[in-house]
Amino acid sequence: MEVSRTQVFTRPLRGREFFEQIIRENLDLGRPDRVQLIFGRRVYRNTPSRFATRIIQAGVQPNVHLTYKHSGVKQYFKENRALRTETTINNPHDFGVRKDLSNWPYLHKLGALINTRLLETEHVGQDCLLSAESFARVTEPTTTETGQRAPGLRFGQPRVMALFAGLSRFLPALNGFANADLRETMQTLLNVTPDQYTAGQMSYDLRRLRLKGLITRIEGSHRYVLTTYGRRVAYLMTKLQNRIFNVASVAVQTAALPSRLTRAFQQLDAELEQLVAAAQLGPA
Repeated sequence: MEVSRTQVFTRPLRGREFFEQIIRENLDLGRPDRVQLIFGRRVYRNTPSRFATRIIQAGVQPNVHLTYKHSGVKQYFKENRALRTETTINNPHDFGVRKDLSNWPYLHKLGALINTRLLETEHVGQDCLLSAESFARVTEPTTTETGQRAPGLRFGQPRVMALFAGLSRFLPALNGFANADLRETMQTLLNVTPDQYTAGQMSYDLRRLRLKGLITRIEGSHRYVLTTYGRRVAYLMTKLQNRIFNVASVAVQTAALPSRLTRAFQQLDAELEQLVAAAQLGPA
């Protein structure tokens, strides 16, 4: 059985750009934890399957393939104007049902849900903007409903940005991640030794993330999972840092800005100078 969903773009070029961004930012979709989320089935160490994200390019048309047991989901940009998502169920036993036709409605509904879960997972990374109020709640100290003080995660601080980057690229194990797992990633991102970023510091950062609603603790354990809201925040902060502020900073220092941006910055400087002069803040 194949269950597909086709979404046609009124601006095909933008659609192609969107799909290429999806490929770049979701190369971990084939990992067991993501497969179990998309297919809605538990994945164990002995689950027979090929867990990997396969990018197959025929000519200039890349296809994304994910596999669960004998079944799978494929996504590609069809006829240069439509995003097509296809779930193919080759063996109903993969999902605990028999092969008789009475199970056809259930399998059809299951295939549609798999397509939806994949699109929702990809949507988080593409639509990660926050309102001004939400941005402030993350970056400024707040108080939870239970009266606990949640320290702010200030944008631009190296330790905070390493946290967001770690959560963006961190590939959690099947049962979430622990202090030691994320701490090792943090030490690498900050380029510090284990005694310079300790387990205690990681515990403090995990508490900040939890009180802000970015991660949640798995009940009965000391392991955590990233919430949908947390993934949205981590993606946004990391994209802002890496794709805007870092790029703009280097461009300004090296005078490598495109002409329109150069003129805009020059106009901004001129307006600020006029504002300072009008406020009589300059030297007499």
